[in-house]
Amino acid sequence: MEQIKTQEAYVIFETGGHQFFGIPGKTIEVEKLEGEDGAKLVFDKVLLRKTASGKIEIGTPFLGTQVTATIVKQTKGPKVIAFRFKRRQKVRVKRGHRQLATVIRVESI
Repeated sequence: MEQIKTQEAYVIFETGGHQFFGIPGKTIEVEKLEGEDGAKLVFDKVLLRKTASGKIEIGTPFLGTQVTATIVKQTKGPKVIAFRFKRRQKVRVKRGHRQLATVIRVESI
């Protein structure tokens, strides 16, 4: 994980079954979300929040705060090859997959 400045506010929020670390102004690649480029998103499943003054709040399981973000672009992840092989059986199956993703920019906490 990257170094965090002590005076910087951040949150940990959940979307798509994964947890993400959000700093205002930072871009994050998350699982596919519906919306066009430039659309606003609101995430209300905030697990942890640290304010600029250093106060840390932990939710049980969530806090009552929200994270506002903007969609930067819709993209695909790297290609993953799934290859199944059985020796001496002439069984070879090769499949490729690219996961859909959304790049978002955290605007405010």
